Amino acid sequence: MQVTVSPATIAGTVTANPSKSAMQRAVAAALLAKGTTIIRNPGLSNDCLAALEVAENLGAKIKREYDYFEITSNGVAPFYDEINCGESGLGIRMFTPIAALSSLPITIEGHGSLTTRPMDFFEQVLPQLEVKCTTQGGKLPLHIQGPLQPKDITIDGSLSSQFLTGLLMAYGATAENATITVTDLKSKPYIALTLQLMAHFGVQVTEKNFETFHFGSKQAYKAVDYTVEGDWSGAAFLLVAAAVAGKAEVQHLNVASAQSDKAILEALEKAGAHLMSGVFTVNIEKGGLQPFEIDATDCPDLFPPLVALAANCHGTTKIKGVSRLAHKESDRGLTLQEEFGKMGIKIDLQGDLMLVHGGTGIKGAHVHSHNDHRIAMACAVAALTADGPVTIDNAEAINKSYPEFYDHLALLGGKVAVSV
Repeated sequence: MQVTVSPATIAGTVTANPSKSAMQRAVAAALLAKGTTIIRNPGLSNDCLAALEVAENLGAKIKREYDYFEITSNGVAPFYDEINCGESGLGIRMFTPIAALSSLPITIEGHGSLTTRPMDFFEQVLPQLEVKCTTQGGKLPLHIQGPLQPKDITIDGSLSSQFLTGLLMAYGATAENATITVTDLKSKPYIALTLQLMAHFGVQVTEKNFETFHFGSKQAYKAVDYTVEGDWSGAAFLLVAAAVAGKAEVQHLNVASAQSDKAILEALEKAGAHLMSGVFTVNIEKGGLQPFEIDATDCPDLFPPLVALAANCHGTTKIKGVSRLAHKESDRGLTLQEEFGKMGIKIDLQGDLMLVHGGTGIKGAHVHSHNDHRIAMACAVAALTADGPVTIDNAEAINKSYPEFYDHLALLGGKVAVSV
């Protein structure tokens, strides 16, 4: 699919899409719970749908209603010996330890960019918990056989906070007097989100400085009624669109959320946008935009919208955390450099630092998403202030996380033309 976005002024009100991070965690918790969980305001992105399919294959019964899902489960009891996590990095890293609670041999697959991502950390950690685990040279497919036996363990947190999420959730269903010790943890806010969600489902973890996570007496997940909050990752693009090209109100955003991408507010303030936040809404209006400095190590998914913002700031913006970008849907540091370069924006990569030279004028161009949802959205936002239309190839990549994005951009006044 090809999408062309033309320069436009943004104005209006839109509701943020559901958080795929929260949705996928809620699906996993519902699988681990005994009884029927209701998930309201559910996400329908590809990653969310993949999570629902995995939960179903691992034993849950799922009923879709108009605006909610019913997930009935009796814990992990696989119907099949293979699960497929689609292209979801969170899905595969979270569901693998959970699937390992079963004694059934299970093959775990994925497709697209997931087939190139490193998976060897599973082989390093899971055998310590008495789970047989093999990969294909550190890549998919992944073969596991449990049952996982929770015990005191120390893991390298720089490997993947998403894998730690899976371990924490699996321990929550079975652990008794066991501690996970973590060194060099990245993306602490994502773990805060995991702990917040586990508590909602009745499982408490004693956390100290995000270095130790202790489970006391054995606990059980409880089936609950859960409403998925708005997604700061997707909303970041709408907020930046308003900050560079007009004004907007984005609703259903919890400003007290544990989502790490809420840090977009810090960047927008530093850049000089006019912000007014309510409890569940953000109003934003364009100001005199200036270059800014921000550390995005704990929120690497913000790099694409931050680059779209920086391209409109008069001067050089410095964004730290480039090392977190290599194993995303694309190598995002290089992809942003390439695609924004086509639009006349120079980006320098210096080790862990990205320098975006903004204020030089964004040019109309023909760009490519590299099958990366966030690259497609960043290019669309940049097009709003370009000197001509920007055409995005493989624009359907947004379906991974935010299938409504182009509709929402048009709702705010964006000029969006779709051709198949």
